[in-house]
Parts: sequence; C-alpha cells; structure tokens
Amino acid sequence: MPPTHTDEGIIAARRIREFHPNVGILLLSQYVEPTYAMQLLEQHPERLGYLLKDRVSDGAVLVDALRRLTEGETVIDPTIVARLFRRHREADPLDELSQREREVLGLVAEGCSNAAIAKRLFVTERTVEWHVKQIFRKLRIDETPETNRRVLAVLAFLRSPT
Repeated sequence: MPPTHTDEGIIAARRIREFHPNVGILLLSQYVEPTYAMQLLEQHPERLGYLLKDRVSDGAVLVDALRRLTEGETVIDPTIVARLFRRHREADPLDELSQREREVLGLVAEGCSNAAIAKRLFVTERTVEWHVKQIFRKLRIDETPETNRRVLAVLAFLRSPT
C-alpha cells in the first residue's frame, strides 16, 4: 500500500483489529514475508488470513479463504508456511514432530480441515486426527474451553526460533 509500499497493510489490519476485534481480515500481499504474517498472528489469529496476491488468481482459493475466515479460522499462504518450515531452528519443540506430523501441521497452518488434509495426503481422516493429537501432545497444548488448539499449534510453529 502507498506511500512506502512496505507495512502499511499490516498497520491498517492492526488498526482494524484494535477497533473491531471480531472482523475477519484477509491481507493480500505481493511479498513473501513471514514476519509480516507473524506481526498480525501474534495478537489475535482468529479470522485472519495472509495470502500472496498470486495465490488469489484462482477465484476458488479466494472464496475458500473467505469462507474459512468467516468460520473463525486462520489462513496462511502455503508459500509463507513453507518458508517458515525451512528456517533453521534451535531448541525447537517442533524437533519432536515426525516428518508426517510436520506435513500435517503445515497443512493446518494453511487452514486446511482434517478432511482436506486427509484428501491431500491420501490417508483417512482418522489418521489425520491421530497426527493432530500427537502434535498437540508433543507441543504440550492442552485442551481448554478458552483456546483453539489448532491455532496454538500453528502459533508454536510460527514462533519457533530461527
């Protein structure tokens, strides 16, 4: 966004969240910049999306992201998720995850449902549920009425050291 074409969109999204915390926000960016996504996700990740503009050239992707946001989910562009997974990590709780659990967590970070993950990985939904439970266990994310464990798992992934 003008004038500097850097973080004005992030600033605008933060202001919207400050005054209207229940409004869904889908940020479209041309920059593969995980730190921008992290700035938004750290405070209030529900109903928040960060997609690369190239991704929304497919109308179905945009409609799906908007639908998921209205349902309270978080939607992160797969390219951002992949970049975050490639970062070097030290003393990372994610080190305990198996390769398949990392795959599942990456798809969770993209906002995929268990059914969508099962379809993509050619496994059953029950298998995905088992992997998700293992992710929660290994990341020590307990079930409480006040939290969304899927969002907390994605945040643990995004916050892990570089």
